Amino acid sequence: MAFESCLFCLMFLLAAGTLTGTLYAMWVSFHEQEIRAIWRVGCAGVLLTLFFVAAAKTGLWLSLPLVVLTFCTGMILWLPWRQRKETPSIPVRCIDERDTIFSRSHLEPGSERFDSYYAANPEKRSLDDGFRAKPGLLKPGSRYFDPHLFAAAEASFSAVAALHSLAEGTPHSQQKSTDALQITALIKQWGLKLGARGVGITGLQDYHLYTHLGRNEPYGQEIVREHEYAIAVTVEMSRQMLDHAPYAPAVMESAQQYFNAGAIAVQLALFIRNLGYPARAHIDGNYQVICPLVARDAGLGEIGRMGLLMTPGLGPRVRLAVVTTNLPLICDAPGFDDTVLDFCRRCEKCATVCPSQAIPYGDCSEKNGVRRWQIDSEACYTYWCSIGTDCGRCVRICPYAHADNGLHNLVRAGVRRSPVARALAVWGDDWLYGKNPKPRPFSGLRGYQG
Repeated sequence: MAFESCLFCLMFLLAAGTLTGTLYAMWVSFHEQEIRAIWRVGCAGVLLTLFFVAAAKTGLWLSLPLVVLTFCTGMILWLPWRQRKETPSIPVRCIDERDTIFSRSHLEPGSERFDSYYAANPEKRSLDDGFRAKPGLLKPGSRYFDPHLFAAAEASFSAVAALHSLAEGTPHSQQKSTDALQITALIKQWGLKLGARGVGITGLQDYHLYTHLGRNEPYGQEIVREHEYAIAVTVEMSRQMLDHAPYAPAVMESAQQYFNAGAIAVQLALFIRNLGYPARAHIDGNYQVICPLVARDAGLGEIGRMGLLMTPGLGPRVRLAVVTTNLPLICDAPGFDDTVLDFCRRCEKCATVCPSQAIPYGDCSEKNGVRRWQIDSEACYTYWCSIGTDCGRCVRICPYAHADNGLHNLVRAGVRRSPVARALAVWGDDWLYGKNPKPRPFSGLRGYQG
């Protein structure tokens, strides 16, 4: 009798816990304005709660199996499983910045540089003529042209360009004595105070660098590794603004966070130069390093299917900047994460929603000596030039990109531990939010937060 009473109480505790969790999930979904999720999680939670109550009243024959099943399910979802180990993807070839789509987009038709590049790379000419035939990024005539929000985005990009002159400079003539452990802690603390979501440090490697300049002068100059360390910085992009991707608010937010990341990196570089050590900030439009690779090696995340850095709390919903320096620092462990790669194999949601079909399906494959997913940058950028924004659909719908709160962090914790939780999270995200959710209409910035 005592056992049955305990079991009866346990069943009601499960019912109460289920109802409490349901109400919390509904509140989070309401706050996120996810109407579909509110109804679905509410209906499922109430039905499950009623089922637990009914089972408790039926007695031992149903209650005991349900308790055992619930316990076993929890163990499967939360106990750490041995993960499939991936060989870390370390590039063996460096990238020439002149070959990137952003560098090619700056080539002026009819110029000597234009003719010279396509004479050496004729296979890229027809691809690039495709995006040049479109109105262009932030240009009138593009599908989602908005004269006011595009002007705001242009202002942020112009502000980033104004920071270029501060990216590098001569260090102070008198070098100050520093302790590597203390100065590393100070840089991380200050970076977070300046607005960074993550700050990580790695030893600078040759594969982190572009081989030649492609977007700055002197065009085509070889890039040589001069610094020993790299500081990677991430800043958060607003979930609210990205909910409207690919409409104008998405590029407005993207540009603003490029500026915020750049401002943090420039201040860190100036600080280090004030200590008497060389330092260079690598910010939008003025890179010598491949930021996602640096950030991955600095422990800030893993590179996923869409080719972007997947951070633990925000997924790809970040912008990056890097500072390289010879100031002695303490490096972080790399961000190699087998669970992220496994989740991306299962998910494919970004490939499904990509309007240009630039993101591949299936498993990663070897590209230039590295196992990774390779996006079709020409297709992606051509779509940008057609709509006038940098799209952002893949970032917006990524299950990792949900808000950094208790509910989604609970899911993230399970995803890190169990392949069953990863499979369930992929299915659950589609069921709650839709496989290809529509972007939200935009009616102004009132109530929006950064």
